[in-house]
Amino acid sequence: MPRRSFWAWGMEADEPTLAQLQETALQLSSRYGVDVETASPHTPTELALRAPRLSPPDDLAGICSTDDWDRAYHTYGRSYPDRVRAFRGEFPSPPDVIARPRGEEDIERLLEWCTARGYHAIPFGGGSSVVSGFEPEADAEGVVTIDMERLDRVLEVDEISRAARIQAGVYGPALDSQLRPYGLTMRHFPQSFEYSTLGGWLATRSGGHYATNHTHIDEFAESIRMISPSGAWESRRLPGSGAGPSPDRMVLGSEGTLGVITEAWMRLQGRPDYRASAGVYFESYEAAWQAVRNVVQAKLWPANLRLLDATEAHLAAGMDGRESLVVIGFESTDVPQGPNLRDAVDIARESGGRVSNDDLIISDEGSADAGRQGPVGAWRESFIRAPYAMNATVPLGLVHDTFETAITWDRWPGLDESVRAAVTEALERVCGGGTVSCRFTHVYPDGPAPYYTFIGMGRRGGEIEAWSEIKRVASDAVAEAGGTITHHHAVGKLHRPWYDNQRPDLFAEALRAAKRVLDPAGILNPGVLIDPL
Repeated sequence: MPRRSFWAWGMEADEPTLAQLQETALQLSSRYGVDVETASPHTPTELALRAPRLSPPDDLAGICSTDDWDRAYHTYGRSYPDRVRAFRGEFPSPPDVIARPRGEEDIERLLEWCTARGYHAIPFGGGSSVVSGFEPEADAEGVVTIDMERLDRVLEVDEISRAARIQAGVYGPALDSQLRPYGLTMRHFPQSFEYSTLGGWLATRSGGHYATNHTHIDEFAESIRMISPSGAWESRRLPGSGAGPSPDRMVLGSEGTLGVITEAWMRLQGRPDYRASAGVYFESYEAAWQAVRNVVQAKLWPANLRLLDATEAHLAAGMDGRESLVVIGFESTDVPQGPNLRDAVDIARESGGRVSNDDLIISDEGSADAGRQGPVGAWRESFIRAPYAMNATVPLGLVHDTFETAITWDRWPGLDESVRAAVTEALERVCGGGTVSCRFTHVYPDGPAPYYTFIGMGRRGGEIEAWSEIKRVASDAVAEAGGTITHHHAVGKLHRPWYDNQRPDLFAEALRAAKRVLDPAGILNPGVLIDPL
């Protein structure tokens, strides 16, 4: 059976061949003026993981695996250092057992077993974390990773209210496929959609398809059910409530530290038939982001409203590197979107944007043409393929990664200036130079969510150290400028130092108190969000 790669993005078939690595090495050598040698990854048959330190009890053995490939695959997410270490075959602290529960009773027994023995229990969704969200602690006496892939069904659909009760282990494409016969969709498409799950989206407060209005998974959650070592946690299913602090808000973003999310009622919508999109070009970067601010503050709520600076537009959309690009897109199940698009484009023009009638694509008969042509279409394809493209560069020493934040409009120019300066200096110092680009992934009436990309040629064997320095400098600059350490990539262990400074101290104490109630033995995903008990 085809299976996922334990180091690359996607399946084992998506791993680059030696010939592809050699071709990429020649391209990097020419671009950066250095000799880039190729290297072959460790194969599954070459993995030499430490032996499992524990054995599951008889009543759980049938759902557990101790296979080396399985344990290697569940050790790391898909951050840059994760992929480098996995490519090298470095797995010093793999989980001991991989459990695949068939239902909540299995989860309850797994948590009872881990609690009694003091083993760490780590919930696992699609494995696409880029923040060390489920990496085992090195000093753990035993680690059981709970892979939710068998809980993958839409259990119930309420077509009247447009909602569905969905198991947490379902992957994005399977979820959309199961909703299609009803003419419904959740329309939540993070970049990791292909290899991420509903439970993972909820646990990490993922950002999805919509650049405005419904930007996070939070807006789609109607009710969430979670199994903790102390019992079940389930909120009442309601369209809204003012009855005290929301139980769902405690679960959203909990990153597997309070319990295992098993299912949720999620808000749905009809599949869109009406679409309209445009690319608007700006000679001035400031004029471009001012146009985005004006559009979002007009509250037209486009599904897509993204800014690509000149460098990003050049690298990802094939433009000439002199102009910025603003992507505007609308969609609806019931209402033609041409008028909304024209209103938004008029606002962008008033801010200095350039757009011709040929750049306005309006599809009001179920066509998917909108957003698929010209520079806008080129950027869309680049966005989808970006994680795959890194498969051929990660093994060769190219230091290439992203980070994101959110900031209010009044502080945005200062943050952008300081972040670019800090990362440019770090790239020069550790890589001898490189590029920094920015796009907006989401925008709000009171501020944008900028998403930065940095690229530099590292030294083979020292690329993780180079990446770590750039990441540290970038995170410091974001925090000092008043931005959030993460907008939609979660905290994990990677962002902990900056998250600890961002959150109120009393909130940290309240979160620890909640963990003591729900997870008295402190077995669930230790080291994430709060220190182990």
